[in-house]
Amino acid sequence: MLTINVLCVGKIKENYLKDGINEYSKRLSKYCNLNIIEVSDEKLPEKLNDNIITSIKSEEAKKMLGNLKKDTYLICLDLKGKEYSSEEFSKKLDLLKVEGNSNITFIIGGTLGIGNEILSISNEKICFSKMTFPHQLIRMFLLEQLFRAFKISNGETYHR
Repeated sequence: MLTINVLCVGKIKENYLKDGINEYSKRLSKYCNLNIIEVSDEKLPEKLNDNIITSIKSEEAKKMLGNLKKDTYLICLDLKGKEYSSEEFSKKLDLLKVEGNSNITFIIGGTLGIGNEILSISNEKICFSKMTFPHQLIRMFLLEQLFRAFKISNGETYHR
């Protein structure tokens, strides 16, 4: 069975997001082994500059690097990444399985994004939208799209 890891910065505080994430986690258990790994986010100072932003993203990246398995296919959620339709995303997951990737890790950065230490080693970058969303909300979006992708792949009703 495929293992999907979601490695993300920060904890979910809002109950409605926790509920949605729990629901999609339950639904996904039929299709994959799902692991959600949270690393702590760095405190943001009142005033940010490029050096502070780089430093914060680097600290968060170091925490994430310690949670990566060597044999994982690494996909970063990044505004500069490739956009997929739901059908294309489903086909991509199927292709990864066929190619022998049984362990896939999705990275969701913190408020400031993902550090270069992670981006530079990723196998792929994907983007859900050019719009900006809270990283906590993106976690639920990702789980929903994973669930949708498995439903499409299995020819099951859900996707319309």
